[in-house]
Amino acid sequence: MNDHIKAKIRTVPHWPKKGIMFRDITSLLQDAKGLRDTIKALVKRCQETYPGQVDVIAGIEARGFILGSAMAYEMNLGFVPIRKKGKLPGETYSQDYELEYGTDTIEIHKDSFKPGQKVLLVDDLLATGGTCLGAYQLIKKTGAEVVEACFIVDLPDLKGGEKLTKHNIPWSALVEFEGE
Repeated sequence: MNDHIKAKIRTVPHWPKKGIMFRDITSLLQDAKGLRDTIKALVKRCQETYPGQVDVIAGIEARGFILGSAMAYEMNLGFVPIRKKGKLPGETYSQDYELEYGTDTIEIHKDSFKPGQKVLLVDDLLATGGTCLGAYQLIKKTGAEVVEACFIVDLPDLKGGEKLTKHNIPWSALVEFEGE
């Protein structure tokens, strides 16, 4: 269904370490048609699956900013950035999370969402699910609700989708790549 999107995603062997097949979406983003088709596909899925049920979009640093803000614009919604620790100037909630290669911390402003708001969480790629789970936990701290987490790419071998499903987080991806 989204083979034309998948075809524009470059694979970089042995990055960031030997044995990893890195799925690089920058080649997709720099292609005008690829970028347009990706945003249209993400927006269409959201509007068809959750018609009128999303109040705001949150994007995870950094590629989630690109996708999420474009989607928010198309859907006439606001956008909330989920940043790495120390990048936001106001009062924040922080959340530690696990990465494939260690741990990190992300933050949002405490006033990012109103209690009960319905949030669509956006990022480029679902690997182990640690970053998304951390973002989900941050959003819950505000009293808002994640309607779905959406991605361009799913790497099913890394079992991030299983982790999100285990935590009752609905999720979707436009394409998947087998293997690391």
